[in-house]
Amino acid sequence: MHGPAMSGWLLVALCVATGAYCLLRMRSGSEQARRAAGGEALMGFGMAAMAVPAAAAAPSSWGWAVFAAVFGAAALRALWLARTDVHHLHHLVGSAAMVYMAVTMAPAGPHGGHAMHTAGGVPLVTGALLAYFAVYVLRAGVRLMPAQAGSGAGGSGGADWGARPELALACRLSMGLGMLAMLVTL
Repeated sequence: MHGPAMSGWLLVALCVATGAYCLLRMRSGSEQARRAAGGEALMGFGMAAMAVPAAAAAPSSWGWAVFAAVFGAAALRALWLARTDVHHLHHLVGSAAMVYMAVTMAPAGPHGGHAMHTAGGVPLVTGALLAYFAVYVLRAGVRLMPAQAGSGAGGSGGADWGARPELALACRLSMGLGMLAMLVTL
């Protein structure tokens, strides 16, 4: 990722924490919920790897191809799973965005310049992805707000950490914010 190193490292930390919590979520819930958590864990760790500041560890020329292949496979899987669960359409868009960013940031040739990066990718695609994730983040943020002011936000104090829907939503919100931050740097 390009941009200030401190914000890159903060994004890496956020994405690693989110991915780790999604792995924890894979231990509880229904099969469908575990699948969704697995897709989100992959997205969190993949975003963390892509967000490492270029000054610290610039991926090799084939590293971007690996990102594109992994997230291309994740996009195909999300497309397949979207037949039965509409939530996987969001995973499809997220995986496609990761492929787009990997292709956009890939070195142009032997000189290692970023061909499309200097132009910021395709402005229409970048703008559409920014708009999608901005709306997604706003919707997730609204859904995190308590339904009633006096409803008591405590819930069940001893509940399994993997079965806390508000934490899963906060995870999704974090990854949406991370995706926005990564898209802005294109």
